[in-house]
Amino acid sequence: MKLNGAQILVSCLQSEGIDHIFGYPGGAVLHIYDALDACTTIDHILVRHEQGAVHAADGYARVSGKCGVALVTSGPGLTNAVTGIATAYIDSIPLVVISGQVSSAVIGNDAFQEVDAVGITRSCVKHNFLLTDVNELANVVKKAFHIATTGRPGPVLIDITKDTTIAEIEFGGYPEAISMRSYQPEIKIEASQIAKAVDLLCHAKKPIIYSGGGSVIGNADKELIAFTRHTNFPITQTLMGLGAYPATDKQSLGMLGMHGTYEANMAMHDSDCIIAVGARFDDRITGNLERFCPYAKIIHIDIDPSSVGKTVGVDVAIIGQVNEALTALMKALEGKTLGNIDAWWQEIKDWRAVDSLAYKTKAGVIKPQSVIEALYEVTKGEAIVTSDVGQHQMWAAQYYPFDKPRRWINSGGLGTMGFGLPAAMGAKLAMPEKDVACVTGEGSIQMMLQELSTMLQYNTPVKIINLNNGYLGMVRQWQEFFYDKRYAMSYMDALPDFVKLAESYGHLGIKVEKEADLKPALIEAFKQKDRTVFLDILTDPTENVFPMIPSGAGHHEMLLAGRDEMASTNDEGLNLV
Repeated sequence: MKLNGAQILVSCLQSEGIDHIFGYPGGAVLHIYDALDACTTIDHILVRHEQGAVHAADGYARVSGKCGVALVTSGPGLTNAVTGIATAYIDSIPLVVISGQVSSAVIGNDAFQEVDAVGITRSCVKHNFLLTDVNELANVVKKAFHIATTGRPGPVLIDITKDTTIAEIEFGGYPEAISMRSYQPEIKIEASQIAKAVDLLCHAKKPIIYSGGGSVIGNADKELIAFTRHTNFPITQTLMGLGAYPATDKQSLGMLGMHGTYEANMAMHDSDCIIAVGARFDDRITGNLERFCPYAKIIHIDIDPSSVGKTVGVDVAIIGQVNEALTALMKALEGKTLGNIDAWWQEIKDWRAVDSLAYKTKAGVIKPQSVIEALYEVTKGEAIVTSDVGQHQMWAAQYYPFDKPRRWINSGGLGTMGFGLPAAMGAKLAMPEKDVACVTGEGSIQMMLQELSTMLQYNTPVKIINLNNGYLGMVRQWQEFFYDKRYAMSYMDALPDFVKLAESYGHLGIKVEKEADLKPALIEAFKQKDRTVFLDILTDPTENVFPMIPSGAGHHEMLLAGRDEMASTNDEGLNLV
């Protein structure tokens, strides 16, 4: 059958089982849009900004476990998408982003809406292609999806010239398989490394499991639960790893790191054996590397060899899929005797008694922590929760216990404000039967607010929980602690009436100013199954996120609410920057 490049591209996407594409048209991709218009199996979601397209595809991918797809035009279409691509890259989210490019004949001539898409995205994609030959189109698409979804997942860009979408050839069909000599992600787990790990585990007196986003992305929750319960080891999870192990389980110590619980951070610091599962030891977890886990032997399980030993030295490296590695460890532990860790659990019990997530209530003021607790109560912990970035993100992670994976959707590595709303839209399209809540702040929500229009057009009823404190909250917190309360440009002077704004987009808006109205408002919002509801909740503008490990400190040097709220900027000689 003779097809043009655009029709071949759409046929390839159909063969990949793609059912949703998030995009925004322009001159360089009009042939692709023409082909999509004739396609009955793929729903195209017309966003209001290309960054929103990639964030929505990202949210769709995180919730569904499938590869997300975004389609943008050349020039500003591609540059607008870069923030979304970088967000997905650092969080290892499988995406294929298709960008239009000017015709091959004028590349390099500063043609209208021409940018070097391959050069611009090189540092924030797993791979990218400049496609100028229609005969290579099907193979390139197959390679793109293979690269995006295997090994350590990530975004792949296909930059396709306009003349490639116009050219016609006899289409022989989509390849069933692809072989790439330079890309062989399947790694056989070494039995010798498993044996070394088992030896460390059997001799550990203070072991801890440190689980990251790889446990979620790698669909290793069942194996992680089985391994944790078999060993009776305590487990802590990163911001990206929440939900892979049930947060309400007695072995869970909660989140670790900069805003992790006291018991998680103290256990990490005092541990003599750490089993890192799909985690990358980023700076928000480790704190000061010179003070990080000084007594521990480290076992690191990861699919990406380049992540092992990159930040901290490890004693045993197990390279492979995390679910397969955990299964191998479980099998190797059969018949082995683990050490008695009753004394270790007693230490942890003492740290738990500190109750590091306790907060003071104040008459007449809505505390942001209480909003998240009420959200958890009303949704019974079953909602998919997306967030933007800042204080509200940390409170959502701390006070909404996630017991299942792919329920917590946030920008962990890049920290992208504006992520939450389009990601919630993508999540709702992936799981329309689930309640989806977007926890945000008055700063973040305004960065992608226009997607409220998309949500009305495509009927994605999301509940927006806006913790409105009138500040760029995390910026203000750092200014309070480390800049002598010089609140430079962190106060929002001219905020819109969010209720009227939501209503102008065709949604329901509810303003909450009193604690007594909080839970009834949430109940009413979640009763509205077919409508997006914007809850503008006025919260305490002075509230800070605790616990907190300042930059330059170790896990055992946390600031705690009440005790350290007026901490010195140079306490104990720390370099708090």
